[in-house]
Amino acid sequence: MKKTKILTISDHPLSPSGVGTQTRYFIEALLKTGRYEFVCIGAAVKHQDYRPHKVSPWDDEWRIFPIDGYGNHEIIRSVLQKERPDVLWFMTDPRFYGWLWEIENEIRTNVPMVYYHVWDNFPAPVFNRNFYCSTDEVACISKVTHEILKDVAPEVSSYYIPHAVDPEVFYMAKTLEEKEAIEQVRKRITIDSTVNLKNKNKKVFFWNNRNARRKQSGTLIWWFKEFLDEVGHDQATLLMHTDARDPHGQDLPHLIEHLGVNDGQVLLSTEKIENKHLANMYNVADFTINISDAEGFGLSTLESLSCGTPIIVNMTGGLQEQVTDGKNWFGWGIQPSSKAVIGSLQVPYIYEDRISQKDFSDILKKALNISNKAYKKMLTGGLKHIEDHYSFKSFEEKWIKTMDEIVEKHGSWSTRKNYKRWHLLEVA
Repeated sequence: MKKTKILTISDHPLSPSGVGTQTRYFIEALLKTGRYEFVCIGAAVKHQDYRPHKVSPWDDEWRIFPIDGYGNHEIIRSVLQKERPDVLWFMTDPRFYGWLWEIENEIRTNVPMVYYHVWDNFPAPVFNRNFYCSTDEVACISKVTHEILKDVAPEVSSYYIPHAVDPEVFYMAKTLEEKEAIEQVRKRITIDSTVNLKNKNKKVFFWNNRNARRKQSGTLIWWFKEFLDEVGHDQATLLMHTDARDPHGQDLPHLIEHLGVNDGQVLLSTEKIENKHLANMYNVADFTINISDAEGFGLSTLESLSCGTPIIVNMTGGLQEQVTDGKNWFGWGIQPSSKAVIGSLQVPYIYEDRISQKDFSDILKKALNISNKAYKKMLTGGLKHIEDHYSFKSFEEKWIKTMDEIVEKHGSWSTRKNYKRWHLLEVA
């Protein structure tokens, strides 16, 4: 039986980025059916080797072509003609795909375009309408994104398919051996790694993000220091897993040194690590923090909840959907104290949600004093929230069902359906 071939464009699917990870999960789910094969444009990272390669154990069923950027007209035209895929699937912020939509009339004549959509916030981006209307099917990563899509282009076929994380990797430590390993890591963080701060019962706050402007990495360190000035520098540690000197962010070692929180109050984890070791960090932490001013989804907080660690987040984008189910809370959500409308030539307007320092500090004080009973309720509630709304099994099943229906609905090449190469316009 001939397999359905999907061409994907996204971050390299073997890269550790959120976009790359979700692309890999999508691909692997469909490969396991035995009915699909993939040709991938591996983008958004600097490659050591630009030769095409196959992914084991799938071999010819999963091939990756590394490139810089996300592609261009000629690359897509060439791949379409040589590979003749049945579907073009692409993912991330629409700012990266204006060039692709420029040739949608060439692409969609032969294959449907399926977009896994990322958008962070309101006001509804009417300026994206032409992009949405130039796509056959749009899947949305969050309820916010889906509401935006339905508002801006209600006639476009759309779905809500939230992110998920692999439960075989991100889970709460279960065995005695796992728990002892977590305890050793926690001991190194709270006691062994410090000179003067010997409180083994201190709270550990974890932050796992890219060191970029909207992630508020510098603000976090600055506010955390001033929080410790109030409660005592032996009461908590902030562990940050990130590139400490990302060119798109701040010089975090300089901030730590300048603020005098280099005695174990703020620790940096800068080495690339396997996901199982990252899961250990979530298990070590008491809370995971994300106070980004804009966040389409926020994968690190989902990973945290999957490991049984409650979260402290800005109530923006996909973060607000993770911290509560509308009734129960799985950590604390901080309402923005300001919503500034910012923009650029590509994005004329979008809200930038900022929390206040006082609200942030007040929540950290609550975290210091939370009872074991209240903490356990957050923990167990978060695990159930993941199971009910973000399960990996559901993610895989939704994508398989969605892609099967799209292939049947739209066809490709000689069987292409539901695409008009012309439009009737009434001229006054």
